[in-house]
Amino acid sequence: MSEFTVEFQPIGRRGKFQARQSVMDCARKLGVGLSNVCGGKGTCGKCKVQLVTGAVSEPTSREKTVFPPFQLQSGWRLACQTFPTGDCVVHVPVESMTTPQRTQLEGLEVPVPLKAPVKAHRVEMAAPSLHDTLGDADRLKRALREQRHVRCDRIDFGLMSTLSEKLRECEWHCQALVRNGEIISVCGKPCRYLGLAVDFGTTKLAGYLIDMSTGKTLASKGVMNPQISYGEDIISRCNMAIASKEGAVQMQRLAANAISELGAVMAAEIGATPEDVVEAVVVGNTAMHHLYLGLPVRQLALAPFVPAVSGDLDIKARDLGIRIAPGAYVHVLPNIAGFVGADHVSMLLATDVLRVKGPTVALDIGTNTEVSLVHDGNISSVSCASGPAFEGGHIKDGMRAGTGAIERVRITKDGVEYETIDDAPPVGICGSGIIDMVAQLYLAGVADGGGRMVPGHPRVQCRDGLYEFVLASQEERNGMAAIVFTQHDIRELQLGKAAIRAGIRTLLEASHIDEHEIVEIIIAGAFGSYLDVSSALDIGMFPALPPERFRQVGNAAGMGAKRALISTDQRSEARSIATGAQYIELAGSPNFNQNFIQAVRLGRYRLVNGKREEAD
Repeated sequence: MSEFTVEFQPIGRRGKFQARQSVMDCARKLGVGLSNVCGGKGTCGKCKVQLVTGAVSEPTSREKTVFPPFQLQSGWRLACQTFPTGDCVVHVPVESMTTPQRTQLEGLEVPVPLKAPVKAHRVEMAAPSLHDTLGDADRLKRALREQRHVRCDRIDFGLMSTLSEKLRECEWHCQALVRNGEIISVCGKPCRYLGLAVDFGTTKLAGYLIDMSTGKTLASKGVMNPQISYGEDIISRCNMAIASKEGAVQMQRLAANAISELGAVMAAEIGATPEDVVEAVVVGNTAMHHLYLGLPVRQLALAPFVPAVSGDLDIKARDLGIRIAPGAYVHVLPNIAGFVGADHVSMLLATDVLRVKGPTVALDIGTNTEVSLVHDGNISSVSCASGPAFEGGHIKDGMRAGTGAIERVRITKDGVEYETIDDAPPVGICGSGIIDMVAQLYLAGVADGGGRMVPGHPRVQCRDGLYEFVLASQEERNGMAAIVFTQHDIRELQLGKAAIRAGIRTLLEASHIDEHEIVEIIIAGAFGSYLDVSSALDIGMFPALPPERFRQVGNAAGMGAKRALISTDQRSEARSIATGAQYIELAGSPNFNQNFIQAVRLGRYRLVNGKREEAD
């Protein structure tokens, strides 16, 4: 009987299945939570999924009543009615999930003085008369100049079409919103004006709705990046944008819709509307930055990996298809290099690293880990290709952080103990659990310093000539397939952690700084929040420093975006960070390969005069 590989995104679970099993059957066996109100009869329509690539059965009559023809042509199907006929990738929308993904919203938040780019001014004007025939727009400008000492040289063109009507409706008493000499909105009574800060990540978006008059956060929300349906990694999405103009337009449209919907949902939560959002700040890595702006990415994918633009930008939201106030702008923070983006600049901004005394390392761990060394006001940065293992990719039973993901592991003499997200039955293992797993295998003697798994523990078994460790057996999972961690999985993590350690080492060498001189290592991002630093030290990911020298700061990129939203001074500081940073290309570093090989081994260690010394 034929066997097919079925992959579920954005959850990141995949497996091989015999023919004549529905997508719902495959999801159930992988522990992917799909709504199933009608018990698989196709009557409730709650298990909607979208085929991204691959081959499946033809739509059933039931599906034809649920989806209009254009949606069927776009790959929308009911999981309980659809059967794979070849390898396929399936996207599960949020509304069909019973196990939502965990999104990091919280982070280090340090108040900054409010200096918002948009300000509200209340003015009163005399109505036009035969003795005063000044045009409506000029009348408003005159009132702002004379009553508020605010000089405006332009009005948003979109506002011009409704300005005359609005001024007469409010009987010439209005509130004008002014941004850098431009009138962007007018309303009759004093109205709220809001800002939207977005950390546009490769996997997830974190959004924050801010009161621009006070700087207070009114709402926050995290959602999955819809672009993930076209590839887990950045390269896949860039390739789609490179392959055709339609692909690039689709990537940009998905981004704009996601940002718009994120803002609309949060606005509704507080009784506001998207039109109340008058300014936005968006940060992301360089590839995401280019994709959500619709900029070309071909040059990013080829050496020397040059961005189309590095500096910060101010763009009308409507020009990007982002549905907020008609005259609103989107401010985009600057990039440092091709693979060190605005999200990293935002993180450096939020953590105030330039004010730390002594050498400081700041990093955000992911498929592409951006690392900066800050010392004496100088910033040097690298981009480490650390791979997808930290997000569960290329790990046999790996998954992203969601309900049922194993996130903590402890190996005992006779067995194993683990914790899952939401205390749910285990489904797979996510990044923080993977770090714990390898650390525990090493400490328990199940894996040696080179990462080779050895027999002896009752949970170790041999399959197809390779050892694997049984985390949750078939019996413990009530007949579902066992969750295992394999020799290959250890190797994947070794490659990822070695890339990070070698990147740190390369930065230190370029600045002639020894590891023991580091006063602080700042770990940002969702993964960094849940990482057990002790486990990371046990596998040699970081220099063997005292625990008090490590600071986990959560979604610092989001916090930096919030700072830039409410303060033009913070935007200037972000600009200084980006223009002052020196980027080091690891491919051209003479010592990187040697540093990488040295960093592959497990165990705590420090480098003294370039030589590895094991640490307790």
